[in-house]
Amino acid sequence: MRQRGLKAPDQGWKLRVLNPNTAPTMTRHHKDTTPTEDPINLLLQHGLSDGLPQIAEMIVNAAMLIERSTHLKADLYERSEARNGYANGLKDRTFHSSVGPLALRVPQTRGSDKPYQPSMLESGSRSDRSLKVAIAEMYLQGVSTRRVAKVMEKMCGLSVSSTQVSNLTAELDETFELWRNRELPEIAHMIIDATYIKVRIAGCVRDCAVFTAIGVRREDGKRMVLGVSAALSEAEVHWRDFLVSLKERGIGIPDSITSDAHEGIRAALRAVFNATPWLLCLYWAGCSPSGCLSP
Repeated sequence: MRQRGLKAPDQGWKLRVLNPNTAPTMTRHHKDTTPTEDPINLLLQHGLSDGLPQIAEMIVNAAMLIERSTHLKADLYERSEARNGYANGLKDRTFHSSVGPLALRVPQTRGSDKPYQPSMLESGSRSDRSLKVAIAEMYLQGVSTRRVAKVMEKMCGLSVSSTQVSNLTAELDETFELWRNRELPEIAHMIIDATYIKVRIAGCVRDCAVFTAIGVRREDGKRMVLGVSAALSEAEVHWRDFLVSLKERGIGIPDSITSDAHEGIRAALRAVFNATPWLLCLYWAGCSPSGCLSP
């Protein structure tokens, strides 16, 4: 019975079938000149559970070298007028994928217009995306970038640098801005409110108002978050800017708007949605200046 990809145990010979219709040939691979093993022999030697991660490492590492050459617009040691920087060695990184942890060697660059970032690692697997969400959550909760990197290394065995955390938060900011400026459907009813959180501004911790608008779609009666914005106070000018942005994005003229009785909200509503009836929130309707009244 003909076997494919078998490795002779003694002299380092490999049995290969180059064509199914021809006889197998023997080729010898020298350890000092061959950087990787044949994928078939890896599967035969280590099995699926251990072989697949090693094959994935081999393929991803090779693909990153090719992608780096494309990024630099020149191969290694190639002289080219179009060259955009130079190769700067490799950096070890553990990448958690669906086939298990991969010990990768990420190519580095210097002198290019922007640092090389492997596209395959940026898109990532489902577990990698979940990890990014966890990192983002820690950062948004006020954990410093260095603290995030330290926690991830201890809990997950991942070497996440503070620069990577900062880059991730910058990507999240871009995604959030796209969501904030998306087109909106017509809204039949809208609820607006604000809550205060502490933020760091110019090295000082201050209270910041976060405006939120929730609407009921006119077409199907389902609720949706219309928008979120932040300002240093609930002054009329801040509420007016927020309401104008919602109106410009297509919510139309709601049949009713519900909120508390804050003076900034009332003044902004008169300026932007003067024709829409205003409803006082039932919670605030039961409150007096000295506190909430008992039912």
